[in-house]
Amino acid sequence: MTSDAKTLGPIEIEVIRNALVAAAAEMDATVWRTSRSTIVRELLDYSTAVFDAEGNNVAQSARIPSHLNSMSHLLRELLDRWIDPETWGPDDVVITNDPYCGGQHLPDITAFKPVFHEGRRIAFVGTLCHHIDVGGLAAGSYASKAIEIFQEGLRIPPLKLIENGVRNEAVWAMIGQNVRKPDLLLGDLNSQIASLEVGAAALRRLAARYGAEGMLEAGRRILDMSEAAMRAAIARMPDGTYEFTDWLDDDGVDLGVPIRLHVALTIAGDSISVDLSGCSPQVRGPCNATLASSNAAVMFAMICAAGAVEDAPFAVNAGCYRPVTTIAPEGLVVNARHPAPVVHRIAITHRLLNAMFGALHQALPGHIPAAYYGNSYVCTFQTVAEDASRQVLVEIEIGGTGAHPSKDGVSAFSSGMHNNSNIPVEMIEAQTPLTITEYGLLPDTGGAGRQRGGLGLVREWRVDSPACLFTASMDRFVHAPYGLAGGGAASLGRLTLLRDGQAVPVPPKSDNVPLRRGDRIRLETSGGGGFGDPAARDPAEIARDRARGYVTGT
Repeated sequence: MTSDAKTLGPIEIEVIRNALVAAAAEMDATVWRTSRSTIVRELLDYSTAVFDAEGNNVAQSARIPSHLNSMSHLLRELLDRWIDPETWGPDDVVITNDPYCGGQHLPDITAFKPVFHEGRRIAFVGTLCHHIDVGGLAAGSYASKAIEIFQEGLRIPPLKLIENGVRNEAVWAMIGQNVRKPDLLLGDLNSQIASLEVGAAALRRLAARYGAEGMLEAGRRILDMSEAAMRAAIARMPDGTYEFTDWLDDDGVDLGVPIRLHVALTIAGDSISVDLSGCSPQVRGPCNATLASSNAAVMFAMICAAGAVEDAPFAVNAGCYRPVTTIAPEGLVVNARHPAPVVHRIAITHRLLNAMFGALHQALPGHIPAAYYGNSYVCTFQTVAEDASRQVLVEIEIGGTGAHPSKDGVSAFSSGMHNNSNIPVEMIEAQTPLTITEYGLLPDTGGAGRQRGGLGLVREWRVDSPACLFTASMDRFVHAPYGLAGGGAASLGRLTLLRDGQAVPVPPKSDNVPLRRGDRIRLETSGGGGFGDPAARDPAEIARDRARGYVTGT
């Protein structure tokens, strides 16, 4: 018996909604269990989601906000501009990594597969993985000095990697021939394909019970319920326009020229308009973002704020996006024009999220924390052995979260636009000629306040191979994470080469720095900003911080 002939009841809708979330979680587990590279399997830089037949996100795994809030944008772009939906069959898998076709940056390869029931398309499933390398100027494909996207690696236009169940071997070969670690990339790509089939099978089982019409109806109503919850939350926020500005240090090419991220957020009834027109024009270096990336930050900020004021939890999906309008003219760093380089687009989205939180604090002063570290500390090592064999390690380090109005920030905690884990020391040392010589919390890095900001961390790598090339894509070395309500700013980052007893600063945006055996790279990350007057901090909390070594001095 199916439900095609009748309207589904609220219990059935909730059963289907939870089943869709479970399908996304099954896909998540599949990638985790079958992937090859440390950046996917250990760092967990991937995401999985389920979409309705029109390309709207209806359920997602608990993974990366930067991915999850952009995948719908990409899928709808594919359906509208690149892939004829009538030719996209149930055994076809479409992939792309092109930011100018709706993606984010080249290391992120996204794969989609449609799901059919009795000849009718009822959904899509999608996976996105940050791959260890897709070519380009520097290992890890995170070149900080690129000035056009052509230098950033292999661009894959929207194409069918699998058609009618048959692999396009020429495309697989072309990808493998253009990357530094083909075994790892192609292994992770196979993991994505397996994940898609796991999700599709789960949806087909649901459709066998509820029918095609039931699945389509459930998708519409799930989105409508999230929209209603989002509008109710926004209606609790005070009307008005709230503005805030934060800054990136520079783009890595035009050094010392800061990049402005300005938000003008207008709340009117149950809807919000976010005007990004005051952001800097796009820059020469790779600190640019496409609209898909920037809009992901805007939506994440609004979902966080709605969750803070909403009385009951609500499902996060594309329905939450409907009450929010983003204004971002093309040609800005938040909506770059081809062929601008965009690999470090996460720097823009982190800082845009900081600016969004700064504006939202004015509307919701009791709910919004101070700035978190707001930056991905991307470190890439390409080691070279005696026999010229090479290993590639990509690490994405983190810092401290901003203090909340009611509690201290969290130390060394993945926050904001990413939700990564760390790569275990033992894994790195077993697979690469690198040794981690120091790793831990860094005292005095959280901003002072009534509530203290979380601490940043220190991580130090020693090169044990004859040669190595080191690439860094980082920020927050000039403009510190801000405090709120009188709280102090957090620390600035530091990157140092330790060689022969000498400490030499390394620019935070550097490509292919030559290292030799025994060299150490030391990274110190920012903490989070403080909240409230530091003089109002509980003396018992101050004593505890000193006893634990979180702060030093008087």
